Amino acid sequence: MIDYIKTIEDLSLNAWPSHQMQIYDGWILRFSYFYTHRTNCVEQIGPSSLPFEEKIRYCEEIYRYWNTPCIFKITPLLPTAFDLMLEELGYEIEHVTEVKSMNLCQFVSKPIKVDVQISTKITPEWLETLFALKHTTNSTHRLIVPTMYAAIPKKTLAASILVDGKIRAIGLGILDRDHIGLYAINVDAKFRCHHLGRAVCQEILKAGIQEGAKKAYLQVVPDNLAAKNLYRSLGFQDTYTHWFRSKSLY
Repeated sequence: MIDYIKTIEDLSLNAWPSHQMQIYDGWILRFSYFYTHRTNCVEQIGPSSLPFEEKIRYCEEIYRYWNTPCIFKITPLLPTAFDLMLEELGYEIEHVTEVKSMNLCQFVSKPIKVDVQISTKITPEWLETLFALKHTTNSTHRLIVPTMYAAIPKKTLAASILVDGKIRAIGLGILDRDHIGLYAINVDAKFRCHHLGRAVCQEILKAGIQEGAKKAYLQVVPDNLAAKNLYRSLGFQDTYTHWFRSKSLY
């Protein structure tokens, strides 16, 4: 299981680049003007040679300069002692995330009479819909997020559903090795009882299978019960949980 967790962590790191990144003694410091925890945190990608206390202080200096909280991503790959060390230093748990995966040989698509468009290009219209559905108004985020999506180094499958001439649901599949990751599944609140989310997920998974994907993975927050029920019905199973430790520097 530890090896597979490492694989998914590598895939998700590839799938979602940050606006800025720097490497420090086996750690990667990610910065994106606090768009998300994932793109604005410290991730451990290799062994350390320096004392943790020294490295944590260094990270705090960097994130203080960047004018954001200092955040560390905590996964089952890290020793429990590191999480406890952060807790003792005043870091609080934020944004717990459940990671789910499935073997695509078990995937069975249900018929839904909805036209899902799949494109290998993330278009400006798709991005504008993402901003609208997520209520993104921060001008800095609206400026940098398109560059982050453009920097994804893997093949992408952007899904969208039009209703009455307007995109009402979107999703993104990211292919890497023999996996497809599901990201950015968003549905207009007025259309959430029309099975659009299922249709988006199914079509991305089917397109991924055609591209050679054997497995799929995704991430979801624990309190999003509707999404969790959908993913469970698609065949996704719990794989592991990660969270973020955050500390304000002001």
